[in-house]
Amino acid sequence: MGTKEQGQRDRREHQEDRGHQERRERRALLAPLVTCLLIAVPDLLFEQVPPLITLLLIGPLLACARLGVRHTVLVCCWSAVLGLAMGIGNETVPSTGFGIRWGGLLVGCALTVYAARQRDRLRDRLARAREVARVTQTAILRPISRTFDGTRVCTRYHSVSHESDVGGDLYDVAVTPYGLRVLVGDVRGHGVEGLRLAADTITAFRELAYTATDLTTLTTGLDALLAPELGPEDFVTAVLAEFAPGEVRLVNCGHPPPLRSGHRVELLEPLVPTTPLGLGPDPHQYRVRLQPGDRLLLYTDGLTEARDPEGAPFPLLGEAALALREPLPDEALRSLHARLLAHTGTALADDLALVLCQPTEATVPAPVP
Repeated sequence: MGTKEQGQRDRREHQEDRGHQERRERRALLAPLVTCLLIAVPDLLFEQVPPLITLLLIGPLLACARLGVRHTVLVCCWSAVLGLAMGIGNETVPSTGFGIRWGGLLVGCALTVYAARQRDRLRDRLARAREVARVTQTAILRPISRTFDGTRVCTRYHSVSHESDVGGDLYDVAVTPYGLRVLVGDVRGHGVEGLRLAADTITAFRELAYTATDLTTLTTGLDALLAPELGPEDFVTAVLAEFAPGEVRLVNCGHPPPLRSGHRVELLEPLVPTTPLGLGPDPHQYRVRLQPGDRLLLYTDGLTEARDPEGAPFPLLGEAALALREPLPDEALRSLHARLLAHTGTALADDLALVLCQPTEATVPAPVP
């Protein structure tokens, strides 16, 4: 249900963007029309002004650079009519000189229409390519809002890359024979290279999550699969969570610590620090009790490293305590994201992944096998 709602929101936003774009094009249409009129008026009013008919091509040039084919044709017709009116006003319509100048104007208008058509074709191809990339990226990093094996999982993602909806932050979930496992990570870098490393990390997690008997084995396997794909300075910070009755088991590889929200809000720091994936980590698992109603927030450093205009960091514990009071997990993430934007006062400068987990069944913790 959450994925469908996200898709509907995306379609509504796309339709709103198209409506805004059409309104901007209508406003932009005034500039070339007024430019042509300003060029023609002196010639129509004053006899001593030299012929300016060739300057009317400025309007179509402006139109083809910013507008579509339909609006460019409209501006070309307007320029041609004004040019003909200028010739009639100067009584030079039958002359050869006027015919050459007006014919040159028509040829220039035709070329601007052709340029606008090519521009529209390129824009359509780019839009289709972006849509294919968006669908592919959604398959890699799908939005989640559902219950897995007794745990409600909701996600929210923001990428700073203009070329992609997915950046260097990543998350994934897997319902395995050993319980629900969640991965949240952050690869070094952005853009296409960051996306490639994020996809490699998620692929490796999906390959190993169902067979690794515990999180330490899973972490070691991830490091072994990713090491050949990483450059000398590349690495992946990650936190892995495995939900069991009444508790969560964690392995943290150089990643910001998870946040538990319940009777109080606290960061779940690992007892033994572990290096990121790709740097030969020695993983250590630690267990944390989950009381009824507790929530576990997994996140990337886009949350902790956000700054306001004065450079003050985002007060995570205080803002999370307020945002996670929302009764619905989706609303809690939306509130936290809104508070983050209010703190920065502008668009986020880093990728951000948020994963909120809330067990729906409270039981006694299982013994360690």
